[in-house]
Amino acid sequence: MLLAKQYSVSPVYSNRNQVQLIKGGRAYFDLLEELIGKAKHTIHLQTYIYVNDETGLRITNALIAAAKRGVAVFVLLDGYGSQQISERWTHLLTDHGVNFRWFAPVMHTRNYYFGRRLHHKIFVADATFSLVGGMNITDRYNDMPGDPAWLDWALYCEGESSADLFMVCVDVWTRSSWQKAKRDFIRQNLPTHLPKTECLVRVRRNDWVRAYNQITRSYLEMFKKAEFHIIIMSSYFLPGRKFRKAILSAVKRGVKIQIIAAGKSDVITAKQAERHLYRWLLKNNIELYEYQPHILHGKISSYDGKWLTVGSYNVNDISTYASIELNMDVLNKPFVNEVENVLNKIIKNDCVRQTAASFSAHNTLPKRIWQRICYQFVRAVFVLFTFYFRQRKWNTENFEQGS
Repeated sequence: MLLAKQYSVSPVYSNRNQVQLIKGGRAYFDLLEELIGKAKHTIHLQTYIYVNDETGLRITNALIAAAKRGVAVFVLLDGYGSQQISERWTHLLTDHGVNFRWFAPVMHTRNYYFGRRLHHKIFVADATFSLVGGMNITDRYNDMPGDPAWLDWALYCEGESSADLFMVCVDVWTRSSWQKAKRDFIRQNLPTHLPKTECLVRVRRNDWVRAYNQITRSYLEMFKKAEFHIIIMSSYFLPGRKFRKAILSAVKRGVKIQIIAAGKSDVITAKQAERHLYRWLLKNNIELYEYQPHILHGKISSYDGKWLTVGSYNVNDISTYASIELNMDVLNKPFVNEVENVLNKIIKNDCVRQTAASFSAHNTLPKRIWQRICYQFVRAVFVLFTFYFRQRKWNTENFEQGS
């Protein structure tokens, strides 16, 4: 079987995959529940925010039902992002056979690094079917009556890359505990179905503490390799110095760059800090669009109709140097062309373009001062969150990742 040979995740593309872009909301949670329902051997769910509201309860019930029919279910939640979860809820899971663990419980960690949060959103069933994107498990990412979901995306993958994701989940799960002896049990030889379709997909990770910076490298490769156009949808677009340099280099080569940013944001200070960078973007002939219908939370980028990346990674220094992030890269022209058509429709139908003239017309001096203050504040937060304070000497063999 495939997993018997695969005990590490290769940074190169796997070929035997079938992929589909899933929009957040009802389509995503319907598919998630369906995949939980048909799992036969193992389920891994790792996410930043889990709230036991209507959507969370629905997924909780599905996970418990899977455990009752003999599926090995592993749930790992970030200790800060999911702190609303009660002890009663965690006992409900474990009492029904679900394996549950916190990543970096607040104030209960030996090597505390506040900025290093489990930010990725991964679901893998039977090392075969997977979802990777930006959706947390709570109502605001779902379509609720009178309240549509925030705009977000996930990549559904069936095939070899799902086996790679399974190995990532095993790695993060076992390193978030001292129970490494369970690794061989979790890495059991599962039957893995491989689709007949061919699509190049690779798993990309960012975890600066453990020297993973693959997603950052993917973005830098995109800026370097693009010949015609780049589309970036980012909910918190605050590129650091290295990214701005790479963007300028692409622009100078004649690459058309389109940025889809949030018009409405759940983090007002970050939005104002973004707008401080608008002048730099517009001055360098980068096309800038603000999404209008609802909150934009998606993180997806593509270039030249042949390559894209989608996942939890935001274009800012928190994702680069602090949070644990996971993206999927896809190198496949028909699929990427299809996704770019979707993004272009969003630009045309749901966005307002910001030009130098229009932005200056309504961006008064008090607004510019406030944007500058927000930008400096966010920069200070980035420095705080990306500073790794070690209370003891680092030891890669016995470092307990968070718990």
